[in-house]
Amino acid sequence: MITVMSDSFFDLPSTERVLRKGRYLFHQSDAVQYMFQIVEGEVQLIRRHRQCHKLILQRGGRGNILAEASLFTDTCHCDAVAAEVAKVRCFSRKDVLTQFEDNPAFAKRWAIHLANEVRSARFKAEVLSQHKVAQRLDMWLLQNGVLPDKGTWKQLAAEIGTSPEALYREIAKRN
Repeated sequence: MITVMSDSFFDLPSTERVLRKGRYLFHQSDAVQYMFQIVEGEVQLIRRHRQCHKLILQRGGRGNILAEASLFTDTCHCDAVAAEVAKVRCFSRKDVLTQFEDNPAFAKRWAIHLANEVRSARFKAEVLSQHKVAQRLDMWLLQNGVLPDKGTWKQLAAEIGTSPEALYREIAKRN
C-alpha cells in the first residue's frame, strides 16, 4: 500500500462513498468503472473459496489505493468489503488511464507502487506456502512486529489463510 500515489489522484475529479461495516464496494466479476482511494476506515479485497473460506488479498487503509491492478482489466477479480465504516474516494477508471498515458511522472510513480505491491504479494505467498499455522504466524510477526488486538484475530486468520480456531489455538500455545 502507498501514500505516494494518493497525492496524484487529488487533481482528478472524484466522488466519495461511505460504506458501513460489511458493505460491498464491488463484487467479483463487476465491470471496472472506478479506481478507489481509502479516505478513512478499512476496505478488504476478499476472494472466497469452497466452504465459504475467505482469503484477504489486500487490506486497504487510509490513503491506500485499492485494487490498483484493476486499472488494466475489464472486470473485478475479487470482492471489496468494508471491514469497518469506511469513506472511499472514487475516480473514473477512464480519467486514471488518461493520466497514466499522458503523464510520464504519474506512470513512473504508478510503476514504483506496483513494484512495491509485487514485493508485498510475494511475501504473502511465502507466508501462505508454509504448512503449519505456527510458521505462518511467525512469518507474519516478522513482517508486522506484534499481534493485532484480539478483536481482529479473525481477520488475521483470513490474512494468513487459516481458520480462526487454528489461529486461536496457536496463540494460546504461545501465552
